[in-house]
Amino acid sequence: MLTLLTSAMAPVLAKFYREPRLVGITLVVSLSFLIGGLRGQHNALLKRQMRFSSIAIRDVTSYVVGVSVAVTMAWLGAGYWAIVALPLTLNLTQMVLSWLMVKWKPGLPHSDAEVRSMIGFGGNIAVSYVIFNWVSNADNILIGWYWGAGPLGLYSRAYNLLMLAVNQIMAPAVSVATPAFSRIQGDPKLFARYYLRIINLILWISASLFGFLFVAAEPVIVLVLGEKWRQAAPVFRILTISALGQLLLQSTLWLFVSRGQSARLLKLMLIISPITVGSYMIGLPFGIKWVALSLSLVLLAILPWILKFSFRGTELTLQRLGRALLYPVSVSLLGILSAEFTLHLIPPQRVLSQLMVAALGFTLAYALAALIPPVRREIMSFRSLLSDLRPSGGNAE
Repeated sequence: MLTLLTSAMAPVLAKFYREPRLVGITLVVSLSFLIGGLRGQHNALLKRQMRFSSIAIRDVTSYVVGVSVAVTMAWLGAGYWAIVALPLTLNLTQMVLSWLMVKWKPGLPHSDAEVRSMIGFGGNIAVSYVIFNWVSNADNILIGWYWGAGPLGLYSRAYNLLMLAVNQIMAPAVSVATPAFSRIQGDPKLFARYYLRIINLILWISASLFGFLFVAAEPVIVLVLGEKWRQAAPVFRILTISALGQLLLQSTLWLFVSRGQSARLLKLMLIISPITVGSYMIGLPFGIKWVALSLSLVLLAILPWILKFSFRGTELTLQRLGRALLYPVSVSLLGILSAEFTLHLIPPQRVLSQLMVAALGFTLAYALAALIPPVRREIMSFRSLLSDLRPSGGNAE
């Protein structure tokens, strides 16, 4: 259905962006939805069986194949089709490997209540993800329409780099957390305790990372993207403000999916989607930095309500989450102050020197924080958490 809908939208997109080549590109890219649908159930079974080694092998192999095909096409002079081929080849390789790794094969559906319930659950999840992905790309659509290709390139590069970092943290967490939470959903206290411990671990990793990226936004952009993208640094710095909010928002998906509450997830997506798109439109007339700032502030403003809505029916509360946030966020703020002070004290000129000096500031802050007994105990508790979450591991403490 999504493949047909996207294909039908191809002429509209070409006219919207005043680029006739988008017709062919959209028709080819639309096949990704079909391939993703053929892969979805097998991917879910791999995660449910907690076969993370198989998933890792599949994903790495897919990236190697996708990049190899894209690079070869670019070398042969295929132009922009090399970029189009990358995600298509990646998804196709993942689909083939998923089918080879999982013995289950689809069959004819049975008309019973259980199957209807599964279809309803899956349908709500699918629609929720479609809405989420559309809203995540609506800012690019609006900026491209209003400001054109140049500002869109700066914004999208900054946003994609941030989301790359977010996804690198959340992807393994989602793979482990969703099946683990599904197994313990019958014990509300255990469920809440594990959620808070996993979030605490993620925050210790991510708060330090995004704090560092906030301080070192410009040298990071220049090092990763090149000198010509330096103007994307202010947008990137602003977007890092919302990074922890993005992580917490994604973590709510575990709560809905693992407890079978796909209808509530869809309701949440329908509520926050117009608010998010509205935040883009508020900043749009003033430039891409204002779009980034508006998005960040609106997300942080509605996040408490989103979390409260997601926690309903569990032992989780905003107060308990706040305690899990306290030390990692506080130490990250200390790291930001320390890094800024170090950069002003030792103002380096080269990009790598700036990164090293900023890293030194963060290292000093975290070394100081590790001397505080509650902080040290919290960090040392992660070993037992990781042991508990292994597929062969036991139950909670």
